[in-house]
Amino acid sequence: MVLLYIGAERMSSNTFTAKERALIRNEFMTRFGPPPKLADGVLVKRWVTGPNKGKPKPSLTIQGLLDRGLMELPDDGGHWLRARFTAAGIEALRAMAEDQRALPPTEYQHVLDELGIRNAGDNDDASPPGDDRG
Repeated sequence: MVLLYIGAERMSSNTFTAKERALIRNEFMTRFGPPPKLADGVLVKRWVTGPNKGKPKPSLTIQGLLDRGLMELPDDGGHWLRARFTAAGIEALRAMAEDQRALPPTEYQHVLDELGIRNAGDNDDASPPGDDRG
């Protein structure tokens, strides 16, 4: 396991920083339409002018995820770029989701469903309350 030092914070390569967790919550928050999907990734801009014109312009937070192999940025030549989670990134998301405060089921159940994580309160084997058919 690779350990990284970011500021005074010691972290492994498969965990997210506070800024990365905030980015994930913001990007995958349900707003007015259908909930965003993990497979759709995170929008990344391109340079519009200058010597880097047309090249990806990821934020520092996304660049950190790319550098650590938690996201990838395929460039198909289209106008819009989408950074997507790698297998390691999906595993890091599953680890993040273990803490319900990081991804509250009331707001991020669609993400938890995509990750294959059941809500801790769900129990399909349990009888309904007040059912004494045992």
